[in-house]
Amino acid sequence: MNIKKIILYSLAVLLLLFGIWGYKLIWGKPFNIDHFFERYLIGAAMHEPELLTMVGIIDNSMLDFHSDKLSDASPAHTIRMYERDRKYLDMLGRYNRDRLSGQKAISYDMVEWLLETNTEDQRWLFYNYPVNQTFGVQSNLPSFLTTHHQIIDEKSAENYISRLRATEKKFEQVGESIQYRADRDIIPPRFVFDHVLKEMRDFIGQPVNENPLYENIESKLNDLEDMSDDVRDRLLAEAYSAIENEVTNGYNHLIDTIEELYPYTGDNAGVWALPHGDQFYRYMTRMHTSLDITPEEVHQIGLQEVERIKYEMFELFDEIGICGETVAERFSVLDEDPDMFYPDTAGVHDQIIADYMEQIEYLYEKTSPLFKRTPEAPVEVRRVPEYMEATSPFAYYNIPALDGSRPGIFFINLRSIDEITKYGMMTLSAHEAVPGHHFQLALAQEIENVPTIRRLYPFTAYTEGWALYTEWLLDEVGVYDDDPYGNLGRLQAEMFRAVRLVVDTGIHAKQWTREEAIDYMYENTGMGMTDVTAEIERYIVMPGQALAYKIGMMHIQELRARAEDELGDSFDVAEFHDVILMNGSLPLEILTGVVEDWIAEKRD
Repeated sequence: MNIKKIILYSLAVLLLLFGIWGYKLIWGKPFNIDHFFERYLIGAAMHEPELLTMVGIIDNSMLDFHSDKLSDASPAHTIRMYERDRKYLDMLGRYNRDRLSGQKAISYDMVEWLLETNTEDQRWLFYNYPVNQTFGVQSNLPSFLTTHHQIIDEKSAENYISRLRATEKKFEQVGESIQYRADRDIIPPRFVFDHVLKEMRDFIGQPVNENPLYENIESKLNDLEDMSDDVRDRLLAEAYSAIENEVTNGYNHLIDTIEELYPYTGDNAGVWALPHGDQFYRYMTRMHTSLDITPEEVHQIGLQEVERIKYEMFELFDEIGICGETVAERFSVLDEDPDMFYPDTAGVHDQIIADYMEQIEYLYEKTSPLFKRTPEAPVEVRRVPEYMEATSPFAYYNIPALDGSRPGIFFINLRSIDEITKYGMMTLSAHEAVPGHHFQLALAQEIENVPTIRRLYPFTAYTEGWALYTEWLLDEVGVYDDDPYGNLGRLQAEMFRAVRLVVDTGIHAKQWTREEAIDYMYENTGMGMTDVTAEIERYIVMPGQALAYKIGMMHIQELRARAEDELGDSFDVAEFHDVILMNGSLPLEILTGVVEDWIAEKRD
């Protein structure tokens, strides 16, 4: 980051803080509602040093007070943030919503929806599993340190080491949080503890100089040409000591906590088995879909979509001469074709990443007529860190830093070459990068004249619904006109999301077992058993999140169909996409109102 950017960002933050703390109160609220939005976000961020680093505005600047700290993971902190949201919801209600219009009205509705959802019931704060095999703290923290914490000079390296030393305290807080949940009978299924215990033992069981946390700082320090050998050696010795002591102590503390609770685990997979579990799952369904929809309604939509997509798949399979009774049987025939996979040879991982990058460049060109703008931030494809591969999702996306210091990153899991099907790669490139998550999340950072929270906060149904909708767009622009195999990959990805509606509600509302859900997904998607098992286990620890993809996609399709019907020849798909993207992430209920207002404005 150059000195000009540092000065500009520092001045911006100083002005923002002056606006926050220098406001005049009338009945307990600032004069300007924009001050309220920024005060809420900045106040929350000030308590979350890891979030500040992930956003990347003031790291390594003169306002950097946080880069040597980790976020508080204690139950007390969680409750404090809940009470803070309740206070802000009360303050927001003192503004006159009827006097707001345009973006201010949208911002009000979005923040009100968020605060009301966050504070619906304090019990739900602890109905999650902070240590789990998918996105648990035991893997998230190393990923955060190696991906987001910049090491660009001696000071930033010292901050990194301070964060290593803070690991012991953070993991003690996590242990306290796990025990707090256990005291309320919130304990994950046994398989979750099986996975994380192995992961943590493996992580601290390797030699310190082979630990990813040590390799990360060693590699980055070696890239700093102006650093003296003495300083580099001192920093590496301190990092080595921190990993050998505080990091290892933190993991051992968490291991001990989980081992003490292990006898109380069971095989029930769904949250229905928790106290008030049915009520909690209805809450999670509403939260993740951002619609007033019940688990039973979602389940029926899923069953209908599975049958529709299966019919389209079988038509394509018939076209290429593959028969079978089920989706799994037909894909098993396709998966016997060696041309659909990469050979397991030297350099194959680099080749896969290069091929994904080539597809992204192709999609930039192919989909450009559908959009009025593209993000300024670039996107890169990187491998999921090897220590996270076993339990990580197949792919995911990380947003770019606001200051431009980090691109958008599409992470691909290369734990097994056999899992990379060439016919599914284009669809995945669209979902994670162009025109999916990268367009959506990077463009949101470029929106002007809206509160910062509108540029950063992701609502699941919007973000995942958009990414799945863009997979469908590829067929519309002719990407698969001469590629039935690629189109099967697209349909397989859509079927995957439709099946999620069935199995997530099956597990958490209909008391399906883990094995029943695995069998259903395997039979109807044609995915490999390793992938299917990892996915089902993900839904078990993230109830309701998997519903957002297909529900969000279908809602955006419905909004587009409504716009096409009402606007006729004046409908412009690029303009429609601009309305969806350049208002930032919104709950679907609020997005509906934004699109309806745009339709009315166009019609008038």
